[in-house]
Amino acid sequence: MTDIEKRAQEMEEALRADGVRLTRQRSALLQVLAESGDHPDANELHRRAQAVDESVSLATVYRTLTVLEDQGVIHRHAFEGGGARFEAADMPHHDHLIDVETGDVVEFRSDKIEQLQAEIAREYGYELVHHKLELYCRKTSGNGS
Repeated sequence: MTDIEKRAQEMEEALRADGVRLTRQRSALLQVLAESGDHPDANELHRRAQAVDESVSLATVYRTLTVLEDQGVIHRHAFEGGGARFEAADMPHHDHLIDVETGDVVEFRSDKIEQLQAEIAREYGYELVHHKLELYCRKTSGNGS
């Protein structure tokens, strides 16, 4: 079973655990969510799900996202300057770089940043248990890669 199939199955189980019936429309949405490698908003998820099954309604998208978030299988991100974006909760830890001009979201991981955050917490007498880092940036002329 692929990671995408496992993710879709976990989402199906979360819906059933909440007493939500797995309809054809919800299956289309789960497929889209499981396959997404970006951070789509509800409207983008609706557009993608309709490409799989044109009968998917925006209301179904919102209701399903709420259940999946409540069940802990997706994360809702509320990046500044935009609506909520969604991603699967089983993704390895990462931080986000948000382009303030385009709204593009880039995932990244930096061991240096992770170590520095833990060190700062220790200096103040804390143990770091969770964090969220969002960097809001503008693209420069260089590509930064």
